[in-house]
Amino acid sequence: MPHQDFPRSLRLLNAGEYRHVFDHASLKVHGKGMLALACHNPLGHPRVGMVFSKKTVRRAVDRNRLKRLVRESIRHQQHRLPSVDIIVLARRGVHELDNDTLHRQLHGMWRRLEKDVRKQSASPS
Repeated sequence: MPHQDFPRSLRLLNAGEYRHVFDHASLKVHGKGMLALACHNPLGHPRVGMVFSKKTVRRAVDRNRLKRLVRESIRHQQHRLPSVDIIVLARRGVHELDNDTLHRQLHGMWRRLEKDVRKQSASPS
């Protein structure tokens, strides 16, 4: 079984890294209640950051649950994802979805992201 932890190297850690993704997001993947922005990185592995604001998800317990689910999903899918920096944004109403639905949404988003990166790298720039 491959090593499936969530080390610091898989995270966006500072405001500059987040700003870079927001400014250079060449990929957008929509899910029910969530949006993922992504841009290529030269590191050879994916990194993820999350933005779940109080305005979008009022209760801290709901924000924490969403973060746990995204981290768990990335942890299991990290070996399949291309080398991109990803920011997952919450939309209104996402906290009303149950865990199984969120897992399916995230899994579908990662598959679409993988497909979009392959398609983008195949087309001439």
